[in-house]
Amino acid sequence: MPFRWTYTQPERKNYVNELQKSLGVSETIAKLLAIRGITTFDDARDFFRPNLDDLYDPFLMKDMEAGAERLAKAIRGNETVVVYGDYDVDGTTATAIMYTFLKDFGVNALYYIPHRFKEGYGITEDGIEFAIEQGASLIVSVDCGITAIEEAKYCKLKGIDLVVCDHHNAGDVIPDAVAVLDPKRPDCPYPFDGLSGAGVGFKLVQATITKLGLPAHVAHKFLDLVAISIASDIVPIVDENRILMRAGLQKINTEPRVGIKALMDLIQLKPPITTSHIVFSIGPRINAAGRMGDASAAVNLLIAEEKGEAKAGALELEAVNIRRRDTDSMTMKTAMSYLDENFDEEKMSSVILHDPDWHLGVIGIVASRLVDKFCRPTIMLSTVDGMIKGSARSIRGFNIYNALKQCEDLLVQFGGHEFAAGLTIEEDMLEAFMERFNRIANNCLCDEDFEPELLIDSELDLNEVDQKFWNVLRQFEPFGPDNMKPVFTSSGLRVHGNATVVGNGHLKLKLAQNGSHVFDAIGFNMHEYLPKVRNFANGGLHVAYTLEENTWNGRTQLQMRIKDIKTQAEISETAAS
Repeated sequence: MPFRWTYTQPERKNYVNELQKSLGVSETIAKLLAIRGITTFDDARDFFRPNLDDLYDPFLMKDMEAGAERLAKAIRGNETVVVYGDYDVDGTTATAIMYTFLKDFGVNALYYIPHRFKEGYGITEDGIEFAIEQGASLIVSVDCGITAIEEAKYCKLKGIDLVVCDHHNAGDVIPDAVAVLDPKRPDCPYPFDGLSGAGVGFKLVQATITKLGLPAHVAHKFLDLVAISIASDIVPIVDENRILMRAGLQKINTEPRVGIKALMDLIQLKPPITTSHIVFSIGPRINAAGRMGDASAAVNLLIAEEKGEAKAGALELEAVNIRRRDTDSMTMKTAMSYLDENFDEEKMSSVILHDPDWHLGVIGIVASRLVDKFCRPTIMLSTVDGMIKGSARSIRGFNIYNALKQCEDLLVQFGGHEFAAGLTIEEDMLEAFMERFNRIANNCLCDEDFEPELLIDSELDLNEVDQKFWNVLRQFEPFGPDNMKPVFTSSGLRVHGNATVVGNGHLKLKLAQNGSHVFDAIGFNMHEYLPKVRNFANGGLHVAYTLEENTWNGRTQLQMRIKDIKTQAEISETAAS
């Protein structure tokens, strides 16, 4: 699929010059740093050398003193504590952190994850009743609770203390609880508001350890779970998250907990594990349990202590994931069948599909894939107990939350953010909603918006790519939101030898530029580009790509992973328009 190339620029050119001089790096490396908001020598030092000693004091977070004191009291008094989590990766890892932390001190800890379809997201009365039945005196919510206004009142009525650990946006009213820990609270002075839900739980663990008079490293055993939450919840991998992510990956690669090790062994995933391995391999399997309804299988794997127990848990999770993939594939096939017959790109600025039998747990995934395919905001809807429920995903430049806000009078409820949202509609309002939403999209979007955008970091001369350049570039890891793997373009490239198609439609060729080293290059699922790159032995190709190491037959070398290819004629045509 061809892309519209957009070149990212640093806020100020002088930042690039100053970084070049102070760090002794190339202009390209300095530009990559400046684009990421790194403008001084000290910024660069912190970026390249993230250190656990530089984590923020957890007591900077609003209510942390009260939250840590209450949890420490529960530990000292061996109270019964219920950890109340969420069914996604962030929620299950956060649950595993808090549950294991309490169990390590011999606390009578239990966990509760609401059923995705029977209860839905957040603290519910059923969950509170569970805590009452267990004789709990304290509920610690993780990755949820910031909007639990009525539920907090109910806890107080029943004589149960509540400590909330959340990272979602707060409403106008804060729950009346012992402590409400959320760096996104308007009145919270914490220096970084990008923590995952598990990250906020980890900060509570850190603070509680301090209250118990224990050394800071006691909390470090949970860094692998924090890293999995950060990667899977698509939070920015900058600032404190970058420190936690780097340390967490190191733990996964050297001493993973028994459940994670069992999962890695089952899917034959070997170190070095990167953010991408979590996003595309580990995270989806942990997430599968909650997507199919009951997330307890994921939590049980993460808290497993024995190898046999962990192996059985990994097998169960993989079986659930296979069912999830089958359901996902069938839903995508049904959606594409309908769109092949009915989609009119001239008239439809959005994609809204409804099938009463679609599985709620996978429609969000399918919506994301349809966004990638059609480059339009997409809403997938199913019917549950007479109500239409759905997941919405969007493109850059179209705030889907704001669009739903303009349809508020047609909706039972909705929530989310710029790129993703959930919604509930009464059946008799569906047609009116579809018509209004598409009209909003028509008014906001133009033809250019429907062309997928590829963000480019920098033009790169391939003669600059040597071992020193690569050694610096790979220190930009771990990659993720706000620090994505750098995308380069190089112009005037020529093809060495014959380009071929290998595997399941992958373009493979060799490229060079102005006497540079000849680089292996691969474009996954880019077989349709083969005719375009033929007959370019004398140069003229413009290629967008990332750099990576590839090991084959015991030999490791740099290769270009192609994102897009344009000819000089296409570049000239774009410039003219």
